[in-house]
Amino acid sequence: MAHSMAAKAEYNYDIIKKFAAMAMVWGVLGMFVGFYAASELAFPFLNFDNQYITFGRLRPVHTTLVIFGFGGSALFATSYYIVQRTCQASLHGKGLATFTFWGWQISVALGVVSYMLGYTQAREYAEFEWPIDLLITATWLVYLYVYVMTLRKRSQPHIYVANWFFMAFILATAILHVFNNLAVPVDMFGMKSYSLFSGVQDAMTQWWYGHNAVGFFLTAAFLGMMYYFVPKQAGRPVYSYRLSVIHFWALVFLYMWVGGHHLHWTALPDWTSTLAATFSIILLMPSWGGMINGIMTMSGAWDKLRTDPVMRFLIVSLSFYGMSTFEGPMMALKSVNALSHYTDWTIGHVHSGALGWVAMVSFGSFYHMVPKLYNTKMYSEKLIFTHFWLATIGIVLYITAMWTSGIGQGLILRAFDSYGNLAYTFVESVSYLHGPYITRAIGGFLFVTGAAIMAYNLYMTAKQGKREAAEAAAAAA
Repeated sequence: MAHSMAAKAEYNYDIIKKFAAMAMVWGVLGMFVGFYAASELAFPFLNFDNQYITFGRLRPVHTTLVIFGFGGSALFATSYYIVQRTCQASLHGKGLATFTFWGWQISVALGVVSYMLGYTQAREYAEFEWPIDLLITATWLVYLYVYVMTLRKRSQPHIYVANWFFMAFILATAILHVFNNLAVPVDMFGMKSYSLFSGVQDAMTQWWYGHNAVGFFLTAAFLGMMYYFVPKQAGRPVYSYRLSVIHFWALVFLYMWVGGHHLHWTALPDWTSTLAATFSIILLMPSWGGMINGIMTMSGAWDKLRTDPVMRFLIVSLSFYGMSTFEGPMMALKSVNALSHYTDWTIGHVHSGALGWVAMVSFGSFYHMVPKLYNTKMYSEKLIFTHFWLATIGIVLYITAMWTSGIGQGLILRAFDSYGNLAYTFVESVSYLHGPYITRAIGGFLFVTGAAIMAYNLYMTAKQGKREAAEAAAAAA
């Protein structure tokens, strides 16, 4: 017990607080940019003939901010928190951990600025991108080193399953980032470069990266979060530890093969896309095994859903994880893909996972973690309930709007008249999208409003914790 208390006193919570704060800053900013970009599609005049805020530039800004700014910072914060708590050891290398903070935040900021200025990493030709790629690589390798060295210092003989998910995420992301960004510089000191791959090999590499970014950055990593915070918040042990191990090994093996399902009906060899679709279908089993494992952890504590808003975030996130991992394999089928691909149905599917699974499990984890970082209670439980309903209603509006627009798009663009000609023009399909796009923007507005409320609630909680700590120190003195 004395050793445990001593270890707790040495935990590096400062770096976690910094990452948590920046996760909320990037999150609110990124979600607002997403809402504005969605509004531009519904009301094109919002582009204002301004090259810096056109949809084409704001869209990568939005994805960079929410995936890497919000999601990445949330993963740094929670992984550093979980590895210390489960290993009962302080984080290795305080200076190295600080480097990962600044390296990551500068990378995100530079990426956003370069997109706003019109510099993009086109697959054949890029300008100004490779220095950012090198900074990301250096930051990520230091992150891997810090994490593994902390595990080596553990006072517990067992490595808890959440740490296995985090290690797989860190290692796989490093491999994906390096190989996807292999480029040949034009000259020794210039900023211009060409992608190492071309043609269908380039497309395959891109979707090997793209889907595994979903598989490891946005799934395996957040499952590490889930396997720690759901049992903690429920006050129950994980339902089946054996199932969690099977979930881990099946997931990390299967995910690497499925990227080709984004390239059905293209120049990609048919056997390759068929293999990807097959592995996508098999992937449903470990995914649902993990969902069931998380939800069944609530056995004996279901009453918490009536009174505990944090538990609601976590359980709803698992529900969306289950729905998204059913929808994904279904959309990987060639017959379904013929209808769904290049439509808004794909956008709806992505946001079902991004908003429903990734964001909701992050929100729940932060509501559990931040009060413990500051040794206090949440500033307002009512605001957590408010956030929960805004987020949930926002997600439902968003994905139903995208299902409506996407399936409608697919049907309109495939419809033929009695003479074998296309029944509708492209402009008619665009006109059809106006109503769903307005609904999508409303859903996005509700979601970002909830995130802003959360940011305020966490800020006030931190302020409250600091005040209580100062009062306790004064009383002790």
